[in-house]
Amino acid sequence: MNKKVYILAIASFVVGTVELILGGILDLIADAFHVSLAKAGYLISIYSFVYALSAPILLNVTAKIERKKVYMWTLFIFLLSNVFSAYSSGYYMLLIGRILAAASGSFIIVLSTTMASRMVKPEYQGRAIGIVFMGISGSLVLGIPLGILIGNALGWRQVFVMIAILTAIIMITVWFTMERLAPAPIVPLKTQVKALRNKKMLAIHLATLFVLAGHLTLYAYFTPFLQETLGLNTTMVTIIYGIFGLAAVAGGGLGGAVSDRWNPSSSVITMIALFFVSMIAMPFGVHLPFVVFLLLMIIWSALSWAVSPAQSNLIIHSARETSDILISTNAAISHVGIAIGSYVGGIVVNQYSVIYNGWVGSIFVLLGLFCSLYAVTRTESTADTLHSK
Repeated sequence: MNKKVYILAIASFVVGTVELILGGILDLIADAFHVSLAKAGYLISIYSFVYALSAPILLNVTAKIERKKVYMWTLFIFLLSNVFSAYSSGYYMLLIGRILAAASGSFIIVLSTTMASRMVKPEYQGRAIGIVFMGISGSLVLGIPLGILIGNALGWRQVFVMIAILTAIIMITVWFTMERLAPAPIVPLKTQVKALRNKKMLAIHLATLFVLAGHLTLYAYFTPFLQETLGLNTTMVTIIYGIFGLAAVAGGGLGGAVSDRWNPSSSVITMIALFFVSMIAMPFGVHLPFVVFLLLMIIWSALSWAVSPAQSNLIIHSARETSDILISTNAAISHVGIAIGSYVGGIVVNQYSVIYNGWVGSIFVLLGLFCSLYAVTRTESTADTLHSK
């Protein structure tokens, strides 16, 4: 397999850090600009909103341009967005920086995924995508804690300086080591719209939405879940999150490798089914010996990140002609699922108890499983459907 895929994974690691880091330094930013935590939190909301919308649009705009050139320019804009954020003189200047980071960051992730799949032989496509997702999940383990450490020790602005420096190093590496990559054949907008309307692709997208909604129903409130059910202190919660992150990294790589070894359809169904079982089991696990609960959590974490690369591989195998745009829209809809899961999880916590979040989340995952079963039983590919119209 082409080792240069790891460069794309490192880029995804840096982008993942920028996406997730703000939650850890939100209080520092609120104090710096004399705004409430709620207003500082809008910087996270606007990032997710722009992130969800940008990649499909940017893919269309740059469809005719050589991919390495597009990748370099997108990295450059991402670098500028972090310099802009680091030296912002006010709240709204930082907001503009976050908007630029979200637009370029989402595009970098999609480009990394699609370029990785095209840089390797077909039998390694799932593994290559999994390595990119390992980069994203790796930001949970190392990027976020490192950012929080730098933010508290040197100031929040230094976090963005660090990201800008890392981005510059990636740009230099890409420039000198990666070959030019021709753009995929131009797919007319009408054909892209038909691809999105295809029943198989709609089902895959809905599966992504429901699985992530189910995951976030519990994961967004995992800290109170651990504190209320197990009585863990802050130190233990931090350790648990570290273990979760390591399992997530392993899961991202495992999901891609398994979807290569099996076929993508079987791997997606198996992973979502096992994820459904793990979601149901989590609330029961708190009554078992702590080691057993930890093992269960590791399985849940690994599966939560294993599904996405397998889904991307399924899209590539089902619709090679339009896979770039479909992967980008699938990434966009994942953020809708994250928003839904976080919202529903909050209702459960406020109205009932956090112990029920896992079970409520499992209902979403079950819906995702049904959607995936429908998708894989559709024998025609998107391309077949499009050519028949």
